[in-house]
Amino acid sequence: MRIKKAGLVMALLLLTGCGKKTELIDAGMEQVEKLDFGGAIATFDQAIEDKEDAELALRGKGLAYMGLSDYASAVDCFSQALQNAGMFPGDAETDINYYLATAQYKAGQKEEAVKTLDAIAGLKEKHPEVYFLRGSIKMELGEQQPATEDLNLALHYSKQDTTMTIRVYQVFERNGYKDEGRIYLSNAIEERLSLMNEYEKGVIYYYMEDYENARNNLEAYRAQGNQDTDTLLMLGKTYEQLGDSNYAASLYAKFLEENEPNAEIYNQLGLCKLQIGQYAEAMDAFEKGLETENNVSVLQELKYNRIIACEYTGDFRKAAQMMSEYITEYPDHQEAAREYTFLQSR
Repeated sequence: MRIKKAGLVMALLLLTGCGKKTELIDAGMEQVEKLDFGGAIATFDQAIEDKEDAELALRGKGLAYMGLSDYASAVDCFSQALQNAGMFPGDAETDINYYLATAQYKAGQKEEAVKTLDAIAGLKEKHPEVYFLRGSIKMELGEQQPATEDLNLALHYSKQDTTMTIRVYQVFERNGYKDEGRIYLSNAIEERLSLMNEYEKGVIYYYMEDYENARNNLEAYRAQGNQDTDTLLMLGKTYEQLGDSNYAASLYAKFLEENEPNAEIYNQLGLCKLQIGQYAEAMDAFEKGLETENNVSVLQELKYNRIIACEYTGDFRKAAQMMSEYITEYPDHQEAAREYTFLQSR
């Protein structure tokens, strides 16, 4: 089974309907799937005005706000959706609560998100995503043991899925427990390697920092005719780790020549150009990524990387101006705040 990215788009598509089909709500959900979030919000507002199902319309509106990274508004919409639910909670309410918890977490309301997930866990005991999200939040709150228990349940209920294994490792790694997280990768290699396809093997080896094996497996997967974005990104990142940023950049550039514009590929191409000292080309790649449709998953990273590239070109005044705008939009990015202080001194 192919590894799928975990992120906003996956969350948006978990549930595209709850059994009550209505014309405007369905149209709004189609817009959400196409990442036309502003248009979707207008459509859901019209659905509410036209007295279509308020619970479903508010749920859809919440998803659209999540797509815009407006998590406070998403929390409000999901809460209103639940207020319009029936007396007896069902699958629709469980999913809305899951989205609510996700939005609460993204909005910085971590304790509230855990409480919401506690309620869902009582209704949907075998839902791996519930345990994964709750474990992730608990880990960030410094509750390592309860977090580990939840993450183990997420793996158990996902049937030791390779994607989930990687995600669990990443939770440990970004919270300062890299060695503990690597145990999950080692176990996967020892116990389930023969069940994985070449892509999955490559990704596991990549995170184990065994880049030679990662490259070999990813190249074998690509040789089988797999030329998709995920494969190219992982292969390129592997070559970067092997010290060949020039070749990685050529892979990204060739992919962009032969396929539709892709924000993630532009972002990685820009990072490669930064690495090899081609700062103007790096800035150009980041700007093209920002111009690409459906760039929401890497939008913040693209904006920040463009500023860094601008700084490296020596245009400190322009970089400082962009950084001022950036920290207004993303005030919690501490590294950006420090960089802004440096730019103001230049």
